[in-house]
Amino acid sequence: MSARASAVAEILWELKRADKVAKFTDIAARAGFSAGANGRAMATCLKAVRRDWPHLEWWRAISDDATVKADGEQVGHVTAWGVATGEEKAGRLTLKLDDEQVMNWDEASSPSAVNG
Repeated sequence: MSARASAVAEILWELKRADKVAKFTDIAARAGFSAGANGRAMATCLKAVRRDWPHLEWWRAISDDATVKADGEQVGHVTAWGVATGEEKAGRLTLKLDDEQVMNWDEASSPSAVNG
């Protein structure tokens, strides 16, 4: 288990408690690393999180462009949670998120650094 994956797992737990989602870049920054090109570093962390902490709601981490694979597992989770989807482009659906559904740590009362 990597330190990054552990930090992301803590943030996913925080998102669950707040009943919100967050974008890859925001989660990675809070965990102390860069999300990487096209969110690759975050995607790698999420694979580890899903493997090591299967009970965590990994789907709360969304891509920076707020899209999900049209035929992927994540779309089922976010729509069940109450998010509407827009049109499909290149096999991806746009999520129609309200500001209240997206975590904004600048406005949150919790500490701004998870790992110290």
